[in-house]
Amino acid sequence: MAQEDRKSAAPGGQAARKAAVGLLVAVLEEGQLLAAAVDAADGPLAGLAPDDKARAQRLASETLRHLGPADAVLKSFVRKPPLPAARHLLRLSVVELCHMGAAAHGVVDSAVNLAGSDPATARVKGLVNAVLRRVAEDGPEIWARQQAQRLPNWLRGRLQSAYGGKVTAAIETAHAAGAPLDLTARDAAALAETLGGDLLPTGSVRLSGSRQVSGLPGYDTGAFWVQDAAAALPARVLAATPGETVLDLCAAPGGKTLQLAAAGASVTALDASEARLRRLHDNLRRTGLEAKVVVADALTWKGGAFDAVLLDAPCSATGTIRRHPDLPFVKQSSDIRALAALQQQMLDRALGWVKPGGRLVYCTCSLLPEEGEDQIAGLLERTPGLWVDQDALAALPGIDPAWLGPLGLRLRPDFWAERGGMDGFFITLLRREA
Repeated sequence: MAQEDRKSAAPGGQAARKAAVGLLVAVLEEGQLLAAAVDAADGPLAGLAPDDKARAQRLASETLRHLGPADAVLKSFVRKPPLPAARHLLRLSVVELCHMGAAAHGVVDSAVNLAGSDPATARVKGLVNAVLRRVAEDGPEIWARQQAQRLPNWLRGRLQSAYGGKVTAAIETAHAAGAPLDLTARDAAALAETLGGDLLPTGSVRLSGSRQVSGLPGYDTGAFWVQDAAAALPARVLAATPGETVLDLCAAPGGKTLQLAAAGASVTALDASEARLRRLHDNLRRTGLEAKVVVADALTWKGGAFDAVLLDAPCSATGTIRRHPDLPFVKQSSDIRALAALQQQMLDRALGWVKPGGRLVYCTCSLLPEEGEDQIAGLLERTPGLWVDQDALAALPGIDPAWLGPLGLRLRPDFWAERGGMDGFFITLLRREA
């Protein structure tokens, strides 16, 4: 068991557990994104010490990642589910006991004390005690028989139609495993050696275990930045060269901008959210890289022509569930149609900034073809003089030929399963006639 998990089972973990239950209520009852609940000034983490904040977020994330198996365990011991606050406390405790391997006495005592301290759950304090004592004895065996948490039907059905049942189950397994820490570095081989990381075939550095990013060697000198291995590929596909003018649309939080600037391009990074661009400003200062940062709506911004444009379009983010387990509980099927319409608008807009003979990289961190392949098929149909450069995509270092389709790269969380997976992405490279 990780040290962080052992701490959560100690008496000092009481504040973190209480906050974690608050985060679960915010996501599952109020429909908030976990990140929004974490950042809220008056939210469940307000006033907590940094260690407790990190622990609460981890506990909530792991519970959301394994909610289905937790409910299956509880079903064996509770005939009628209690009210939400108590139910989420029980779910959290089951995940700690059956998945995280926390000490039973610490988890049970903490849960009972938390139940007793809240008027909304005080009357079920005895139930919490009795159920969790039985879970501590028999729950792990029941847990071991459970499959990975299923995606909601609206998303599961779409994935089954696109990839089949076997692949969908593999994606769910990848989601349950979570995500390691990936870094993009100026010198990936050197960083991997320094940190004892895994140098991935596509050039990212992957670290296992829980690591404090700001404490890693090279952080203060700007030697690297955090970026999933899949998210690092669009900028590599664009392959900017020194002196080229490049527009990075929807740039926040800025990992792609840093890659393009590190390649020597003259980069304009545009995003509608000033708040989300703060991290890019911080990373530009830390790395000593330069980019022109613009706060504007891409649909109304007036800009010039560029040698290359990278559009990381707003999307359902269904490819990032392994690191954002709250998304299946917050996103809805109705979101997809509006997003697809916005993506079409932004594609047409982005293409208007590409010089003759220039190139456009389009990507979304989505698993849904309507946000990826279907968008490019429609763009090619309505735009003469445009084509997908499959040769350049295939020649990218580390690319598995199985990832390449006629319209671009299709990445899935179950790829590189033995290495820890990757985010789901669609990425393509379009070239325009001179």
